Amino acid sequence: MSLFLEMNNISKTFPGVKALDRVDLRLNRGEVHALAGENGAGKSTLMKIMTGVYRADPGGSIIVEGEEVTIHDPVHARSLGISIIYQELAVVNNLTVAENIFLAREPRGPSGLLNTRKMKADARAVLEELEMDIEPGAMVGRLSMGQKQMVEIARAISYDSKLIVMDEPTASLSHHETRTLIRMVKRLASQGIGIVYISHRLDEIFEIADRVTVLRDGATVDTQPIEAMTRDRLVMKMVARELSELFGDHLSYATEEVLMSVRGLSLKRPTMQGARVSDVSFDLRRGEILGFFGLVGAGRTEVMEMIFGSRPYTGEITIDGQRAEIHDPSTAIAHGIGFVTEDRQGQGLVLGMNVRENFSLTHLKDYCSFDFVRRREEKARCIDYIKSLSIKTPGTEQKVMNLSGGNQQKVVIAKWVARRPRILIVDEPTRGIDIGAKAEVHTLLNELAREGLSIIVVSSDLPEILAISDRIIVLKEGRVSGELSRDEATQEVVMHAATG
Repeated sequence: MSLFLEMNNISKTFPGVKALDRVDLRLNRGEVHALAGENGAGKSTLMKIMTGVYRADPGGSIIVEGEEVTIHDPVHARSLGISIIYQELAVVNNLTVAENIFLAREPRGPSGLLNTRKMKADARAVLEELEMDIEPGAMVGRLSMGQKQMVEIARAISYDSKLIVMDEPTASLSHHETRTLIRMVKRLASQGIGIVYISHRLDEIFEIADRVTVLRDGATVDTQPIEAMTRDRLVMKMVARELSELFGDHLSYATEEVLMSVRGLSLKRPTMQGARVSDVSFDLRRGEILGFFGLVGAGRTEVMEMIFGSRPYTGEITIDGQRAEIHDPSTAIAHGIGFVTEDRQGQGLVLGMNVRENFSLTHLKDYCSFDFVRRREEKARCIDYIKSLSIKTPGTEQKVMNLSGGNQQKVVIAKWVARRPRILIVDEPTRGIDIGAKAEVHTLLNELAREGLSIIVVSSDLPEILAISDRIIVLKEGRVSGELSRDEATQEVVMHAATG
């Protein structure tokens, strides 16, 4: 493999913060180079310097194909053969695949008119080169997340990219789409294209990477061939703690007392976007962490939304032996149910509001007297939860959009726990957060179970489900396909129930 890009002695200072401190990175053609580290380690800042979004502090250098360069902006980076695909995809849903691939550089004829035929033909050529079964004329808004990811890759290839940065590329993908993406990355590398692969999913790093560089606190910790690294060693370098220290042993606080029973739950009016859920039955015990696993489209989220009153259903839900008539989220909340949704930024938080305001959303009336809010009491209680949940924030008035993903998730959990529910549904509790924050969320959920809270955890991360659950319910095509005790559950058994 020949060297394509070097970053030497790269530093970046923001007001009051040293984001990067003399970082070195070397990237080869045809190599998948993983970049690992906790949130705040400096990965995104380093990539933004590489792709021209930020300028590094004086004293460092970037060398591309043997020539020292100053990358002025993303357009300049693309001209050097460097592209980036962000976790939040930059596709336009109301344009076609071809229009997205050639956005802002559409082929035109001598008269200046758009040459739609050539654009479709060129798009088809790129898609066929990548062995993508996507029509150039298809509207991007109708594609799955995995297909949209492929459109982004096709766009990068259309720039004749020699290096593609992929930031958390599988965070929102199904298991099948993840496998497709991994095959695509390997194919691109075999064609001589370098890949920088940023992911919190360590299993993917060990499967796909040739080398891995670890950043911690804005500095380079180590770069090693992947075969020289173990999972425990990688985690130790990322967080300066052993894996066993992070997650520890699982303790179950489940009792024999059934708190909630669900019988024959079916989706009353299935939609084109949702799974067709039918005849789902299960029990939830007091103090239990009940895991729900299934492939995308299996109906996990739909089941939770029915229990929370967001979707109409048939069937029966009983709580403490009494039938619960749940028609909408307000009646679910009245029955002691809280719901941490999978989309924490879109549905769980109001990003423009501060930590205190988000915290109080579920129980503001606790601080109200007539038309007045007792701000001092509200703030004091928020501070209590910031301390007890170890939320890292400068204070209650910090905008929640400025917190890391893990701390945003803790704010969402805090706003529900403060309402003192008896049942807490947590959908994708650690999606897009680093391994240290993931361990903190797991510890928090275990502490809540120890205090008697009954918790349903929905996750597409199978190792997470196996690590945290007392029992596991597996869904397939909208039906329960397996119910497993912790002792029975292995990756093979759970995946067989989800796919077999």
